[in-house]
Amino acid sequence: MPATIRRARFPRLLAAAHVLALCAAPVAAQDFPKLRAGLWEMATSSTRAPGIKTTSTLCLDASLQKDMVKMSTGMMAGMCSKAELKAVGGAFVGEAVCNFNGSTMKSKSVMTLKGDTSYRTEAHATFDPPFAGQSQSDTVIEGRHLGACKPGQQPGDLTTPTGQTINIRNVLNGKK
Repeated sequence: MPATIRRARFPRLLAAAHVLALCAAPVAAQDFPKLRAGLWEMATSSTRAPGIKTTSTLCLDASLQKDMVKMSTGMMAGMCSKAELKAVGGAFVGEAVCNFNGSTMKSKSVMTLKGDTSYRTEAHATFDPPFAGQSQSDTVIEGRHLGACKPGQQPGDLTTPTGQTINIRNVLNGKK
């Protein structure tokens, strides 16, 4: 993959890794953060791209959340030697140790929810050896419920910062 593409995709890949590590934690289903069904906006910023915040939207329902947790649990099982999530007060604290292409990522994240309509996740990761030229990264993801999904949207429809729409459920099921 060309270096320019790696640099452009790195914050999203890292954010996804943090979220997957958080989702993969072996906690009881009732303990996992549950978000309101509908359209969600997620704004992501990272030290990898200082001053740049990317925004995407996702049409979400309970079954998609369950599928995402199931998929991430399986995915992380082969990559992570540690994936823990603990409810601490009104927050969920996750810690993970994962291997990405020969680089060990140690990550700690804190997800703070405001009911089921907004959240803020702060994640710090270190990489040894550096991953895509990065030895550490801090990522913040702020999510908020916008209301009902747009007409014609299906649960899993993700609109990327570039305006491209993909369906996560199809990706999870190996479809295009």
